[in-house]
Amino acid sequence: MSDQDQSEKTEEPTPKKLSEARKKGQIPNSKEVNSFALLLGATLVIAIAGPFVAIRVYSPLAGLVEQSGTMAVDGGATGEILYELVLSVLTALSPVFGTLIVLAILASMSQSGILFTTGPIEPKLEKISPIKGFSRLFALRSIVEFLKGIVKLIIVGGLAVSLVLPELDRLEVIVQMDVRQMLEEILTLVLRLLSGVVAIMAVIAIADYIYQKHEHIKQLKMSRQEIRDEHKNSEGDPHVKARLRQIRTERARQRMMAAVPQADVVVTNPTHFAVALQYDTEVMAAPTVVAKGVDNVAFRIRDLAKANDVPIVENPPLARALFGGVDLDQQIPEEHYQAVAQIISYVYRLKGQKMSA
Repeated sequence: MSDQDQSEKTEEPTPKKLSEARKKGQIPNSKEVNSFALLLGATLVIAIAGPFVAIRVYSPLAGLVEQSGTMAVDGGATGEILYELVLSVLTALSPVFGTLIVLAILASMSQSGILFTTGPIEPKLEKISPIKGFSRLFALRSIVEFLKGIVKLIIVGGLAVSLVLPELDRLEVIVQMDVRQMLEEILTLVLRLLSGVVAIMAVIAIADYIYQKHEHIKQLKMSRQEIRDEHKNSEGDPHVKARLRQIRTERARQRMMAAVPQADVVVTNPTHFAVALQYDTEVMAAPTVVAKGVDNVAFRIRDLAKANDVPIVENPPLARALFGGVDLDQQIPEEHYQAVAQIISYVYRLKGQKMSA
């Protein structure tokens, strides 16, 4: 992407753009948050379950030391002893490992929520392209991540050294302790070291999450043209929408014209407006407007009325009032009852004369 194109992307990404990016697996994700969660979890597990784990580790080690003078030293016996020792240690540490796995999953979900997508693992040529890979290797983001890793290593390493150095003078004392005391001392040192590292990692994780969020939004920024195009696509092409409106209008007009032959009377202006009324006393509380139109549509309504022997009555004020104030398939309001009743009565008398003739 050219610098010119990137410079045009000044608008915040729309919710639709963010949703599409999420479906593709493009979400802000800080590895430092995951690292912090693992360290915090390890610290809490060791602080709470450390003594229990230490005893579980101590027992096989103590048994090995106590039986060292009577154990066989052939290959088979030594392998069996080592197998049992490693199995006992791993069994003792399994709650720690299980807790760390759960914490790693929760840390990832806390940033992205529950997300199942195959986007990041879909095969793409650019993923195996040496040129693309080389460009990503020396991209600004990769350089920033590399420098960030060095700075983190220096900070965490410096803190670890500052916490461990004062304890070096006690090494001679520690190595002379029995196994149980030695494990207790090591547990205390590990907890002190992890506590300091967790405090530093909390600051690093917060800063990195803010940075990752900023970079994520920056990469998804849109140009004004992209926003307009997205709006057009979501709302529909204006030409297509206009055509659909035209089709709906034509179909509604056809249905309206089909209702004119069943009307009881057509009230006209006489030339500009025409309103067709129908009144079925069994199902209607008042006469209903079944068709109305102006100019050309009015002419068509009158022609259909003449062709189907529907009476046409000229009443300009009533025609204008019904056309402007009553919608299709809507009953006339009370203020027009008297005027319409006179017309309906006239029509009924007209029909009666025709029937008697």
